Amino acid sequence: MPAVLFDCARRRAHCLRTRDPILMSAGCIVIGGGHAGISCATSLRDEGYTGPITVIDTFVGLPYERPPLSKDYLLGLATLDQLVLRSSEFYKLADIRVLTDSKVLTIDRTTRTAEVLSRGLPVLLEYEYLIFATGSVPRGLDVPGAELQGVHRLADANDAKSLAEALTNSENVVIIGAGFIGLECAVATYKLGHSPVVLNLDSGVLARVASQPTADFVDSWHRSSGARFLHGTSVSEIVGEDGHVTAVKDDSGNVHAADTVIVGIGALPRTELAKSAGLDVDRGILVDEFLRTSDPAIFAIGDCARYKSSRTNELMRLESVQNATDHGRAVAATIAGHPRKYEAIPWFWSDQGALKLQIAGINAGATDYIVRGDVAEGKFSVFCYQDEKLLAVDSIGKPADHIQARKLLAARVSPTHDQAADSNFPLKSLIAK
Repeated sequence: MPAVLFDCARRRAHCLRTRDPILMSAGCIVIGGGHAGISCATSLRDEGYTGPITVIDTFVGLPYERPPLSKDYLLGLATLDQLVLRSSEFYKLADIRVLTDSKVLTIDRTTRTAEVLSRGLPVLLEYEYLIFATGSVPRGLDVPGAELQGVHRLADANDAKSLAEALTNSENVVIIGAGFIGLECAVATYKLGHSPVVLNLDSGVLARVASQPTADFVDSWHRSSGARFLHGTSVSEIVGEDGHVTAVKDDSGNVHAADTVIVGIGALPRTELAKSAGLDVDRGILVDEFLRTSDPAIFAIGDCARYKSSRTNELMRLESVQNATDHGRAVAATIAGHPRKYEAIPWFWSDQGALKLQIAGINAGATDYIVRGDVAEGKFSVFCYQDEKLLAVDSIGKPADHIQARKLLAARVSPTHDQAADSNFPLKSLIAK
């Protein structure tokens, strides 16, 4: 087990008897055991921080990877033990204290203390720095019947386990949303013999992240695998009987039989604790270029943080492993005395069965799309431009293009449209050595 605070039986007995919290020094407190939180904790040691490090996580077991929940873990191809981010031995050797099954109740910024309930016992932790890595929560479906049994969201391993059990006993599956989660879950349904109906409010799949040529290809690929898409369609009601879902009614009045419904319509940042602590919050915890909040002793990283892009100068919030881990590294460097602005180029990936999608950059504002490679073979990249400026590159089955795209964007180098379209043109020749 990871190291925890309450190893001492005498202290535990005292807490149980009096309910008085014990005041202890926690050094750097990291709230959240996802990719961002664990990246920050481990990077603090890498950067030479020698003070106490305390990670507080609500999950009962060791912190684990999230992306496989909609893929291998959902299909039973990976166990939770195989998904842990770090072993208990690692935390012990790194002297990182991990409080699992624990929750921060309040934060007092004046005294720099956090009130924590850890496995039912109260403790008051003093901090030098505090890092919010609270992540996000799946957006709920606000329609009648959304609370029925058989309606699933995918927030954690428990949700994935429940969904996996449901899919093995389902006859009719409806997926609401055609973003990464909806499409990745769709692949699991194909492998279990289902042909799901996908109800999607947007005009197409991956409408907010991928270029139109990429989205068209992904749509076609999923249709050939068995999905039936209804784009531009919203849900008006989840119909049930005896407390369990039986159908989904859309805004056109169509009724789709369903004994399992998967809701994947985006996520909302977890900001309640930050807001109650008096920090600036607006669709995320607001941070500066060093990911510092309105309190200089408190940072926010990962899905919960809203920061100003070094490229567009606009506020943005990203949900990706890369963003989370890079945030953690940047904050660790700053706390350890090596201030580092967050200027990394965003990149994403989505494994949808045999379809491997990689995206570098953000295509918002793109006016031109240049295709490189062979779409028919499923090996191509789409270069997204705003006039002559390269904004992003989508790659399917072209990992080398993805790597070069990240380098081009980092160097602020834009290939001409002709260079991007020519598969024989060496993109790496544009990057200074």
